Amino acid sequence: MRKYPFIYFLIALLPILSSCAYRPDIQQGNVLETEQLQKIKLGMTKKQVSFLLGSPLLQDPFHRDRWDYIYTLKKANEPLIRQRLTLFFANEVLSKIDDSEFDKKIANP
Repeated sequence: MRKYPFIYFLIALLPILSSCAYRPDIQQGNVLETEQLQKIKLGMTKKQVSFLLGSPLLQDPFHRDRWDYIYTLKKANEPLIRQRLTLFFANEVLSKIDDSEFDKKIANP
């Protein structure tokens, strides 16, 4: 029984070490800065908005005049950060900006 005490020690230590594993940050979507949002104005064309913010993450084929920019960031042991910017166009011109869901922190789901 006392032939391999070091192996038994390692087996007992394995659950403790596995809980200390590295958890990488998980980012998804379009990264938007506050400076970019301040440059967006009503009356801009789709090309101008696309130049400033890039392509939207979601383009609904049934609502071609709505662009959704979505970004989520999950850091280890921190709340989830979710950003959503919705832009509405009328006749190829920006008519409404909905940034009510920008910079929301959500408790750990």
